[in-house]
Amino acid sequence: MSKLKIKNKYIKIIIMSLCLILPLSLGLIVSKLNSNKSEMEAIKIEEDDNIKQQYQLLLQNLFDYRNKAILEQNEEILKGLYETEKKTGLWAYEHEVEKMKYLKNWSSKQGVVFNDIKTTVKIRKVKQKESDLYGIICNVATDYNYSYENEKDIKNTFRMGTEHYLNIKIKDNESIITKEWYTDPFADSLNLENIKSDDIRNYILAQQKPEIELTKEQEKAIDYAHRYCGVSIEEEFEFKFNKDYKNFNPDGGDCANFASQIMYESGRFKKNSIWNYHNSSGTKAWVNAQGFKNYILNSGRGSIISKGSYEEIYKESYNLRPGDFVAYEKGGRITHVSTVTGVDSKGYALVTCHNTDRLLVPWDLGWSNKAIRFHLIRVHY
Repeated sequence: MSKLKIKNKYIKIIIMSLCLILPLSLGLIVSKLNSNKSEMEAIKIEEDDNIKQQYQLLLQNLFDYRNKAILEQNEEILKGLYETEKKTGLWAYEHEVEKMKYLKNWSSKQGVVFNDIKTTVKIRKVKQKESDLYGIICNVATDYNYSYENEKDIKNTFRMGTEHYLNIKIKDNESIITKEWYTDPFADSLNLENIKSDDIRNYILAQQKPEIELTKEQEKAIDYAHRYCGVSIEEEFEFKFNKDYKNFNPDGGDCANFASQIMYESGRFKKNSIWNYHNSSGTKAWVNAQGFKNYILNSGRGSIISKGSYEEIYKESYNLRPGDFVAYEKGGRITHVSTVTGVDSKGYALVTCHNTDRLLVPWDLGWSNKAIRFHLIRVHY
């Protein structure tokens, strides 16, 4: 606990290194003004990489503290990481508190205990805004490790990806978040406390992991999903999508596009005039969540397992198998789809998807409140 309150020595060492590197970098650049252009560019690239590495370590430690605070449900420690005197810092802190409460509520409903939360950071850009203020854009992959209450020795892990825009202030050898924005994977379920969880928890804890036999096409679909989900555990593909397909996130979302890719790349399903992708463009059935769900059902390539609120269909979710998908309905429309690519130690379906990138995440995590209806879809591999 004391380590969290005073922060650890590594952050101070990193900050001191940054204070040395920045003026040294400037001096090197000035001393080379008369050198040729290519040499200057090589030096600048090398220095930029060094600075990014330093900030990557700083953020890694900062996120580690935040993860520990969330695990320990300690709001005071969490508050110490933000400049709450300013509105942007206060808003960022309050959102993390809501997320912390959500994880507690979900874990109670699920009958699980979170053992660890670990973060991997990749800095994309660092910009000095003021003498002590830096703007940072980075990709973040967060691994959540959990165990069920009645099988504590069995570990389950899922991964989520987010893109962060932060302002970090460095003062008196300490770093503090003054502003943070990212698309939160949990944002749609921050009122999970409305769900009555005792019966649900008891049912989930009574389940056992089933034996699942997969076709070759299902195996190909799963391998593709795990490789190109954006948070692959394969270092070569971490924070990367398949470049053969357009990323539709800037156009409103990439979830249906990725679900379509998974089905097509399995080798089981062929494109046609209704469900098609070509030259960086996709049909409505390929790229739109509502259109995708409707096409799969109307074409006979899939069939409905169950639909309704979480409390109405969570038992039916145990019929989901890798290759199937879950469609999430808000306000009468399907707004998201996720592909099932595995099950955990209790047989609870795990999904992989784009938008906020997910790898083997419990299918309702981030969605399980009463305002959302689920459509569980069997895909006919």
